[in-house]
Amino acid sequence: MNSLASAKPDYLDLPAASKAAGCVRLPGSKSISNRCLLLAGLANGVTEILDLLDSDDTRVMLAALHVLGVTIETFGNSRVRVTGCAGTFPVKQADLFLGNAGTAFRPLTAALALSQGSYRLSGVPRMHERPIADLVDALCNLGAEIRYLEKVGFPPLAINPGTLSLSEPIRVRGDVSSQFLTALLMALPGTGRETRIEVIGELISKPYIDITLNLMRRFGVEIEHSGWQHFTIAGNQAFQSPGEIHVEGDASAASYFLAAGVIGGGPVRVEGVGRTSIQGDVAFADTLQTIGASIASGDNWIEAGAATNRKLKAFDGDFNHIPDAAMTLAVLALFSDGPCVLRNIASWRVKETDRISAMATELRKLGATVEEGADFLRIIPPVRLNSGVAIDTYDDHRMAMCFSLVSLGQVNIRINQPDCVAKTFPNYFGEFARLVR
Repeated sequence: MNSLASAKPDYLDLPAASKAAGCVRLPGSKSISNRCLLLAGLANGVTEILDLLDSDDTRVMLAALHVLGVTIETFGNSRVRVTGCAGTFPVKQADLFLGNAGTAFRPLTAALALSQGSYRLSGVPRMHERPIADLVDALCNLGAEIRYLEKVGFPPLAINPGTLSLSEPIRVRGDVSSQFLTALLMALPGTGRETRIEVIGELISKPYIDITLNLMRRFGVEIEHSGWQHFTIAGNQAFQSPGEIHVEGDASAASYFLAAGVIGGGPVRVEGVGRTSIQGDVAFADTLQTIGASIASGDNWIEAGAATNRKLKAFDGDFNHIPDAAMTLAVLALFSDGPCVLRNIASWRVKETDRISAMATELRKLGATVEEGADFLRIIPPVRLNSGVAIDTYDDHRMAMCFSLVSLGQVNIRINQPDCVAKTFPNYFGEFARLVR
């Protein structure tokens, strides 16, 4: 693409900009959308889901549920009506292609492992590089029958009927992906029996488990937990439709626009998420305030403006609780007044790409000095940003959206393969263009 308005898909040139201001209505949260779809599909009754995210990942989940026999009616791009299957998918044999949607692949693996059917789950090449052994091990230890079809520990998977034993606690590692625990929590109520889960090691991305527990509660299932290590699901519980449920705006997506307001003076307001959000990534706004940004918020909105003297304070922090929004902070480090360190971000290694490596590579192109560790990045901002840099996106939507912010440093920037944003925010660059000048 030669400009923001061009239609060529191979690259997008963003012109140098210095100002960002305006208001953005956020698309629905991917995390909430796909959880709601699966819970509605497993529930008793009919659920209307409003403000559903329309993106590649949600289309993957919708398509999978349809193949599994769940009745879904669509009304426009953001409203669906799901007739639940009361805990048992009608279709007992299926071949599911799940793209690179971790929020579909991991929960469906657990749900189908307990469904007494025969299924094959596969995805794009990158999904076949994303580890799933910890979830498979936990399921197999309780009697599920799952085989690796290619490399041990990774998709694709074959699932067949197993004989379940729930007398002992189910043990799962928590230090690779919180999606493994989410998958078990959403699948196990379907057994109708009391089950216990023990998390081995530190549970990462705890706010995403909070989202899971909150939504399960709305669908009528309560989970008792002691800290973040022991979870108990009482027997004789089943998901019940809440009738209607609204999807919050995507708090991770909010981070790009709030950061634009900070770099570009603002104010920039995002609507659809605020103080009452169930998403942990709203804490990104608190971090912005800590490093010098001007922040205001209400129940359903957040607004960000420039830091004093347009320079952000250098930061050194543990960002395990906001791993997706922390990527935006890595780019904001370019605009700070000193070295910045992001710690406890090992989960970046197993996302849509190896985000620690990818982020380090692209930041260096812009002139930053970057030290990369197993679970950290140390970034020294350059005196002057390099202009005309071509940013590779690694088929990772967040890489594309994060690095769009660099244009606000008054430099031209090229984003390669910009269409990867369709995973969660198909119109991102259109919204970004409305704000900047």
